[in-house]
Amino acid sequence: MNTKYIDLIDQTYYFPQEEFDLKEDTLQFHGIDLMELTKEYGAPLKFTYLPKISENIQKAKQWFSGAIEKHSYKGNYNYCYCTKSSHFQHVLDEALKNDIHIETSSAFDINIVEKLQKSGKITKDTYVICNGFKREQYITNIGRLINNGHENCIPIIDNYEEIDLLTEEIKDDFKIGIRIASEEEPKFEFYTSRLGIGYKNIVPFYEEQIKNNDKVELKMLHFFINTGIRDTAYYWNELLKCLKVYIRLKRICPTLDSLNIGGGFPIKNSLQFDYDYQYMVDEIINQINIACQEAEVPVPHIFTEFGSFTVGESGGAIYEVLYQKQQNDREKWNMINSSFITTLPDTWAINKRFIMLAVNRWNDEYERVLLGGLTCDSDDYYNSEQNMNAIYLPKFKKEKPLYIGFFNTGAYQETIGGFGGLQHCLIPSPKHILINKDENGNISTKLFSEQQKSEDLLKILGYHDN
Repeated sequence: MNTKYIDLIDQTYYFPQEEFDLKEDTLQFHGIDLMELTKEYGAPLKFTYLPKISENIQKAKQWFSGAIEKHSYKGNYNYCYCTKSSHFQHVLDEALKNDIHIETSSAFDINIVEKLQKSGKITKDTYVICNGFKREQYITNIGRLINNGHENCIPIIDNYEEIDLLTEEIKDDFKIGIRIASEEEPKFEFYTSRLGIGYKNIVPFYEEQIKNNDKVELKMLHFFINTGIRDTAYYWNELLKCLKVYIRLKRICPTLDSLNIGGGFPIKNSLQFDYDYQYMVDEIINQINIACQEAEVPVPHIFTEFGSFTVGESGGAIYEVLYQKQQNDREKWNMINSSFITTLPDTWAINKRFIMLAVNRWNDEYERVLLGGLTCDSDDYYNSEQNMNAIYLPKFKKEKPLYIGFFNTGAYQETIGGFGGLQHCLIPSPKHILINKDENGNISTKLFSEQQKSEDLLKILGYHDN
């Protein structure tokens, strides 16, 4: 009978995979020996494998360039990284090696853009697409960026007041986009996104506020789907509705020349993950091409805003199983030496599932368990995999430490978890490691941040030394 953990993985999934392999009974991630990493830095730890960021950007660029050539598409493609997925400098530095553009969400994003511009990592030719509901400071910062000569900064109009606010702040002419308030998927609790302007109102809005405004040039229509780019009837229906608006607007607005298909690609959340990226890109380009040809209007330049797809698959976390609690006849709780609520908040907030695998002891027998965090909150747990209603791990043995890894955690978890700040039950944030690889394939690691100390948290709480 196959009772080893390695047998379970082998019979359940195709294994090894592109990023995962085994060396004896230890998991390798992109050729990185995770047990060696754990021995060097200790657990819990988080890591960012920087080369994966460039790899995914280049893949997307190739998919779009291939589709554009295949369909003789007359527009250009621009890859934007939406910074809200991860604002860290090391992420932006890696992403910007690939000739990309930036999408922002709030006022302080513009301060990051100015820092990047000052350091020469972006130029005034870099597109800065400014999304989000714009309060006073955001308007001021956008105005400052444009007034300082960054003409490729395009604020995306989210509501009816923003054009007037921007006009007061910006000295010369400026470009804008309009965000469509798309209709949400049927399972949502509301029908229409709170962001943007409704389909039926966009053309009247253009005619009333933009057409005769000599200071404003409409360049972009922004289309965002909350569930991301997926092969569903809902997605294709919303895309076609968006194209109808683009065509109507293009006929009366010659300066409109770009379509931003916001809403990102999904990332791998299970070893059974299956998504045909090239097919989706081909079909998107094909649909836009056909709609514009039939309407006899020029096709738009295409912009995408990939956040999770850019950075998500670069991240991971490693924990040690401290103890096992048998709470009844059926439930065994493996207690990790950290907290899911604080380090992987999406597992708690939206029941998100990441790839979870044992790091070591793959040749040991396995058992079904639940995973519990260290906080005293009953919701601090992880109880199933994406494709199974359970978690299976090598059997707990106090004399043989067990380490587990969560993968593709690189998007949102630090910002939602409040990196560097207070954590639930004052569980400290784990240390964070940056991993890189040179052109010869040599791997290097660097400590980005230490695990939080009690002094860090007490200072935030106001317990200053007298």
